[in-house]
Amino acid sequence: MSGFQAVEWTGEALRLLDQRRLPTEEVYRVYADPEAVARAIEQMVVRGAPAIGVTAAYGVALAARRRVGADEEFRSAMGAVLERFARTRPTAVNLFWALDRMRRVIEGTPDPVRAAEALEAEARAIEAEDLAACRAMGRFGAELLPDPATVLTHCNAGALATAGYGTALGVIRAAAEAGKRVQVLADETRPFLQGARLTAWELQKDGIPVTLITDSMAGYRMRLGGVDAVVVGADRITRIGDVANKIGTYALAVLAREHGVPLYVAAPLSTVDFELSSGDEIPIEERDPTEVTHCGGARVAPEGVGVWNPAFDVTPAHLVTAIVTERGVARPPYTESLEAFRR
Repeated sequence: MSGFQAVEWTGEALRLLDQRRLPTEEVYRVYADPEAVARAIEQMVVRGAPAIGVTAAYGVALAARRRVGADEEFRSAMGAVLERFARTRPTAVNLFWALDRMRRVIEGTPDPVRAAEALEAEARAIEAEDLAACRAMGRFGAELLPDPATVLTHCNAGALATAGYGTALGVIRAAAEAGKRVQVLADETRPFLQGARLTAWELQKDGIPVTLITDSMAGYRMRLGGVDAVVVGADRITRIGDVANKIGTYALAVLAREHGVPLYVAAPLSTVDFELSSGDEIPIEERDPTEVTHCGGARVAPEGVGVWNPAFDVTPAHLVTAIVTERGVARPPYTESLEAFRR
């Protein structure tokens, strides 16, 4: 695995690799204030659904430490903390999954001192479980790839987006570790360029061959041949298999179906929202217009132009070949296969 860690608990504070500064600078920031952790999630210092969940869990643990001995009622104060983190990134269901786990600890541990200890332990458990899930997904997903394989991926679903190893990039890493000859086509992933800045950086660190393309080149590359699979991550999956992922994934799925290329989604079961029966029910975050009007801090669009900047889109289940989870590979109908893994 690459020699970096996106999220690291020091025992006293949270250390985050500032992903806004990559690939030109590898800058780590230390947070001891839970509000600063919440802002770090909002401002995309840390991003990726699993990493957001882990970060929020540690943010709650930090808040619990600060509240011990405070005059205000502990459980009420922690409820406000949970609500604050829930507002940071509304699409990533792993965030709410992690916060629900922390809420159950708070409700089940009346003593503030013991609650603070239990919350830190739960955050550590969430991190360890995510890393184990990524490695398991990697093993299952690697079996789906031929040898040799050219894999097209979108956004960044690697060690930077998780507790380590990655979901989509975990599949690619595991295939390479198994001896398969894997090369990657990485979409730039406009407008925030997670593919260009982050995925290319990660794969270069691992020595896995990677070629960067713009998002609009993917269809032509598929038409020319040589793309064996599309592998992406997810921020939320419904029980029927509709997938919310970084904006541009839906277009890739349509292109993959047209050209007979399988589309695999790699995500832990914590990303599956079994309460939702349609992708239309998934809240889609809209982000700052400057992500579109500016690039690297420089304006690239005329002043005053209108901007629509959804961070995610939804790919319907019928375009998804399979969903790789830590318990195995789910195939259509997903209402049955995902539910079976849930039990």
